[in-house]
Amino acid sequence: TNMNIKSYELLIKTENTAKRYVSKYLRKNRHAFCPYCGSRKFWKLNDGRRRCQRCKMTYHDLTGRWWNKVNLPMDDWLRIVKLFELELSTRKIATQLELPYMTVWKAVMVIRHAIFCHAADANKILMSGEIELDESYFGGRRKGNRGRGAAGKVPVFGILTREGKVHVEIVPNVQAETLLGITVKKVRRGSIVYTDKYKAYDSLMFCGYRHLNVDHSSKFVDGKVHINGLEGFWSWAKERLFKHHGISPKHFPLYLKELEFRYNHRFELIFEQLVAFMSDFIPELPDEADPPLSSTSQRE
Repeated sequence: TNMNIKSYELLIKTENTAKRYVSKYLRKNRHAFCPYCGSRKFWKLNDGRRRCQRCKMTYHDLTGRWWNKVNLPMDDWLRIVKLFELELSTRKIATQLELPYMTVWKAVMVIRHAIFCHAADANKILMSGEIELDESYFGGRRKGNRGRGAAGKVPVFGILTREGKVHVEIVPNVQAETLLGITVKKVRRGSIVYTDKYKAYDSLMFCGYRHLNVDHSSKFVDGKVHINGLEGFWSWAKERLFKHHGISPKHFPLYLKELEFRYNHRFELIFEQLVAFMSDFIPELPDEADPPLSSTSQRE
């Protein structure tokens, strides 16, 4: 469901209304449970926390969840989520809410981490049908070559379905082995795959795909996928990244997956989905898959 502004205003009316709204995302069948063992049996403590009768661990509603990463009242948390949904910069959010910039920056980065971790699960689904493949390069403007062969740029590989769903991934290089490896993991065999005439894609036909080479200027009719679809995404993504005035390589994966999520839900309001993500338990990921929250190099 999509939340309109009047419904949103009611849920942030007080701290208690905000907590009640979020609580439905934190419970199973309206029951509180231990985040460590899942038991519903607990003792209530005087400070509002609970102690599990089974494993004897002490916890509260937000233990182990993304909300608990930054100490904020829940009504302020929901205001930050709403303004993040509307794509306000961190500095503007801090100004609007009269909160310290670094507090808001940490909160916004937590939201991006939640999106990033959800993408790790969502991207396990195989894409099929008519598929478009392309790669692009992200980074500041520099002298010298543009596109393939550009120095100091981050190569990003993209996959687009006929339905307009995109998957993007940072790659170490754009060699055939790298691009084909991702394609085989993400795209179901037998799919029709459109690419430009870059030679790295020539081996697709040997991997179980029907491969069609097209020029970037070519267009297809009847709603079919064409190479211009990902070109549109690259332009859309770079325009949004530009407003951040510099993103460290360490945090770039977070921003990239945020853009993937926004693009795949571009015709929807994403507030409730973000609240659901933030209410999930924080998973354990390898260090390279979980960019740290501690850096202050972001300059919004």
